[in-house]
Parts: sequence; structure tokens; C-alpha cells
Amino acid sequence: MALVEIEDVAVSYGRITALNGVSCSIDSGAVGLLGPNGAGKSTLLKTLLGFVRAERGVVSMFGAQMPKAALQVRARLGYMPEREIVAPRLSAVSFLALCGCLHGMTRADAMERAHEVLNYVGMGENRYRKTETYSTGMCQRMKFAQALIHDPKLLLLDEPTNGLDPEGRVEMLDLIKELAVKRQVTTILSSHLLNDIEYVCDRVVVLNQGSVVRDSTMADLTRLRDGVVELRVRDHKEDFRAAVEAAGCAWHDQYDGNVLVVKPERVTIRSLFEIAHAQGTQIRYLQPVRQRLEEAFMEAIRCAPVAGEGAPGSEKGDSRADL
Repeated sequence: MALVEIEDVAVSYGRITALNGVSCSIDSGAVGLLGPNGAGKSTLLKTLLGFVRAERGVVSMFGAQMPKAALQVRARLGYMPEREIVAPRLSAVSFLALCGCLHGMTRADAMERAHEVLNYVGMGENRYRKTETYSTGMCQRMKFAQALIHDPKLLLLDEPTNGLDPEGRVEMLDLIKELAVKRQVTTILSSHLLNDIEYVCDRVVVLNQGSVVRDSTMADLTRLRDGVVELRVRDHKEDFRAAVEAAGCAWHDQYDGNVLVVKPERVTIRSLFEIAHAQGTQIRYLQPVRQRLEEAFMEAIRCAPVAGEGAPGSEKGDSRADL
């Protein structure tokens, strides 16, 4: 049995359907939960945690069914919510020690673990400051630390890079990637930032209007595009362009001076070099082009069935669900 099993799960808020028959299983690695605002990402995480009860379907984690086994399951996972969870009058180390005690640690063990985790997330120098003085980025690091305090086997992260500057964002993503890859902590990363998902995750589940519209590996989503290469020539660019188009290829100039060439199957890479030689120039750079995650995401969203106003999974309804 997989670590997380979700089968035909439906969740509604009154007449508004937030999740509409969601099914997937997660056993290891870093899985990106991707979707536009109001897609149902936060609702799915809350359902996994047992905060929201599914009206239909089955949710099981660590082999135990939710929400019946909520306390047992939560003891083995870490959760970083999108909303702030700071205790203004406490220092970070006091807050983390409290979290450790709530997980059943002794005061001494919780304090030791708090220092260890704060050092890990880069908050060691600020551990004794009151959290009310923290910047948004520092609060994000502290939220991440509290998710790790009890050494969980599963992490649920909801928009973990919100409010971080570029350097802090990369540091956070590196920590998440290290946990998933080197320490083998199964991670579910919910975000609307495609670059974050692409940097960390090896699998992506795309939600739209409360339904799973794509569930694929990152390698499949960013596969090579058939017949598309990016290249740059030394000189005689216009002559080369005319010859390439005469051979049946499409030509698209790029902002950086490179060119995208879309070639039919009969035109090989060798043919392009021969064409360049015939035009008195050289190809200085050539690389097959991969599909961008953004393109795969937009394709999945476009191909998804459109829900009507107030229908299951409608954007209006699920916007409430993600609050």
C-alpha cells in the first residue's frame, strides 16, 4: 500500500463542490501539487490532514484511514500551512520547543531538537528574538522548522516560498529537495509557482476546478519536443534562414539571438549542418528543445472540462475552499 492513498474523494462547502472525485497515490519522492488559484490544492491538503471530512471516497495515510486515525497519522507527518502561525511573544526556540512537547517529547529533548532544526533552516542567529519582530521570510523559515521538529516521514508544504527573497527562496527549495532526495522524506509541495515545482519535484499532480487533470512524472512533462531545435549560426543568418525554410522548416527568432527551428522528420540534424555549410556559415550552438513545464500545465488546464457557474469544481466555489 502506498504511503498516501486518495480514491474518488469529494469535498463540498454547502452547495459548492471543492474536490470532485480526486484520486491518486503517493509513496515516495517529491510530488508537486500544482494548479491555479482556487483549484482545490489547499482543500486537498486539509482533507489529508483530517481538518476537512470527505463526503465521498477514501483517504488513507500510513495504512490508516482518515479522519478516523487523524491523531495517529498527524504524529508521523509535518505540515507547513500557508497562513501565519507565529506566537508573537515567544522566541523561535521557545515556539519550536513547545511544538516538540506537543508531539510528546520531553522538555529537554524538545529544546535540543528546536536548536537543531533552527540551525538547519538558517535561523540559528535569530532563535532568541521574539517572533513579532520577524520578517515574512523569517516566519516562513520558522514555519518550516516546526514541520520538521518531530522528524516526520511525510511533509505537506503549502506555498513554502511565499514572501521569500530570491536567495531565501533558493535556500528553502534546496532544503526541501535535500529532505526528499537525500533523507527520503516523502514530500507533497503545493504551489502555484511552476519554477518551484520544477526545481524540487520529480512528479506533478495538476488540479483544476477540483479535479485531477494531469498526473505525470517531471521527465514526461518536460520531454523533448519532436523536431524542435534551438540553434545559433556564426554569420550569413538570413541566407541560412532562407535555405532552412526552403527545406520545409519553420523559423522563430528568440530574444537572445538564438533561433528555434521546427523541422519535418525528413530534415535531420546532419541536414541542418549541411545547409549551413552550403551557405558559407557554421552552426555554433544546437540543442534539442524540451517542453517547458508551463506549456504542459497550460495544456492540461485548457484540455480540462469547463465547469459551469456553481457547478462542481467551479472557480468561484473553490476560491472559498482555499481560504
